[in-house]
Amino acid sequence: MSQHRGAAFSYLIVPAGPADAEALARVHVTSWRETYRDLLPEAFLARMSEPGHARRFRHELTRPGPHDVLLAAINPYGVFGYVAGGPSRAGVEGEAEIATLYILRSAQGRGVGRRLLTDAARTLAAHGARSLMISVLAENAPARGFYERLGGVAGEPRHEAGFGGKVWEVTYRWPEIGRLTG
Repeated sequence: MSQHRGAAFSYLIVPAGPADAEALARVHVTSWRETYRDLLPEAFLARMSEPGHARRFRHELTRPGPHDVLLAAINPYGVFGYVAGGPSRAGVEGEAEIATLYILRSAQGRGVGRRLLTDAARTLAAHGARSLMISVLAENAPARGFYERLGGVAGEPRHEAGFGGKVWEVTYRWPEIGRLTG
């Protein structure tokens, strides 16, 4: 568990459990609608279902993989951000992947994203990961700047099947996970 206190903002980073499924779903859907409003089709964002995402979170948290991590940022008002990751989907030996990292807009710019990412990276490194990657929409300039400030190295943009058609994504890598975990 990791804790941060600021003059006006206090929160904890904790492992998420099945009881957090609804709160994680709320953060997920709200964050997508806040972040991707001009990047993804509005109809897709409108169809996103908190109950559907809650079922997915509950399933994942009830039956996690041996090297999966899902951490939640909480304050007295509840969950307001989370990060999920595990071994890379590409199956690269020693490589971990952050699948999702979302924080409600009202809590951004306070160091929460950095703390979530570094705490997840530490956990993944403890499970044997030597490198880390995360993919982001190429047009998501704030996220790209965030990963670049943390030392992520951008790959070439690539076309991926996405929501409502093809999207351009960029993968950021930390070839040595220790550079991120400090």
